[in-house]
Amino acid sequence: MFKGAIVIPARYESSRFPGKPLAKINEKPMIQHVYEKCVVAIGKKLVYVATDNDDIRDVVESFGGQVVMTSPDCITGTDRLAEANESLDLDFIVNVQGDEPMISSEDVRLVFDRMTESSENILCCYCNIEEHEINMPTVPKVVVSESNRLIYMSRGGCPFDKKGSPKARYKQVCIYGFGRNHLKVFKNNASKTINEIVEDIEILRFIDLDYSVVMLKVPAGGVAVDTPEDLQRVIALMHPKYT
Repeated sequence: MFKGAIVIPARYESSRFPGKPLAKINEKPMIQHVYEKCVVAIGKKLVYVATDNDDIRDVVESFGGQVVMTSPDCITGTDRLAEANESLDLDFIVNVQGDEPMISSEDVRLVFDRMTESSENILCCYCNIEEHEINMPTVPKVVVSESNRLIYMSRGGCPFDKKGSPKARYKQVCIYGFGRNHLKVFKNNASKTINEIVEDIEILRFIDLDYSVVMLKVPAGGVAVDTPEDLQRVIALMHPKYT
C-alpha cells in the first residue's frame, strides 16, 4: 500500500488567462469546484492545492482547503508538484489540473486507487474526442498503442491520414498519477524538452526522456478552461444543481 494524496497545481500568472483559478463559476472560484470534486473522491485530509500566489492561498484557506506554497520558478504544474512533494514526502501524487471544474470524482478516485496499489507507472487519463474538438488547439489529442501506452500527444488532430486529414479519436483528460521517482525526474530535468516546448504539453517531457506513460480510458472528459471563452462555455454547461 503506497501513501499518496491529490495535489492541485494552481498559478495566477497564466499567459492566456491571468487569475484563472479565481474566476467565478456559479458564485464559486474555479479552484473550489476542482477541490470539492477531489474531496468527494478521497476525502478532505488528502487533498492539497499547490501555488505560489498569496491570493490563491487565501481563497483556498477561506473554504477550508490545505495549501502547499511553492516557488514562482515552477514552469509547469508537474514541476510544482515535484517541489511540493519535497515537503509532503509522499509515495505518489495524483495531479488534478486546477482548470478542470467539470472533472469526474469517479475518475479521480480510479487513478488514486491504481496509484495506491502501485506507484511504478505514470498514469494519465483519456477519453473519446468529440467532432468539434478535433481542430481545437486547446484540446490535446492522444495517440495510444494497442497496450494503452502513450505514443504521442498533440494540439493538432493527430493521427493524420496520408491525405493530411486529421483522424483524432481521443483527447486527454487532465488527471495524472506520478510516483515519487517520476516527480524527481521532473526536478532533475527542470528545462522543457523539445516536443514539450513545441506542443506546450508537459506530459511530453516524460516521452522525450523515454519514460512510458500508461493511459487509462474513462467514459468522458470535462471542458478545460484555457481562455476566457472557455470559461463562458463552462458556465453555460455547469447548471447550479451540480455545484
